[in-house]
Amino acid sequence: MKTVKKITISAVIIALYVVIMFVSQGFAFGQYQIRIATSLYSLSYVYPFLIVPLGLANFLSNTVMGGLGPLDMIGGALAGIITSGAVYLVRKFNWNMWLITIPLVLGPGLLVPIWLSKLLNIPYSVLAPGLCIGQIIPAAAGVFIVQVVNKHIKGKIG
Repeated sequence: MKTVKKITISAVIIALYVVIMFVSQGFAFGQYQIRIATSLYSLSYVYPFLIVPLGLANFLSNTVMGGLGPLDMIGGALAGIITSGAVYLVRKFNWNMWLITIPLVLGPGLLVPIWLSKLLNIPYSVLAPGLCIGQIIPAAAGVFIVQVVNKHIKGKIG
């Protein structure tokens, strides 16, 4: 795939992530953070070049809507990169596609509470289960997204 096409797709996905976060922020923040936008991390299964842009999307989202400062912004970017990178590894090792649900749930669910517990003064053990539960719906949506992209879109754009 040509560089211009990769940059264009990356920009569209970053914008889509931020828009989804903006529209869903009413239930994307709180004890059970159902962040539908994190389902887009699944796209790194099909397009590994999106790993870093997805981290950047999280960084931008946390910058615009998070309000918790640099630690949350940088932590979110790293969580996005680690999670979407782990999703890609499922494909690289030719494992069952449904296994992408594991990093989609556990990546944000176990990483984000590391700094949120410090910022919010809430124990990690209280935050992590709620965040993992909130990621179940985005994880299932991520599998659906990969199935749709593989079937209807992948061949048309690269």
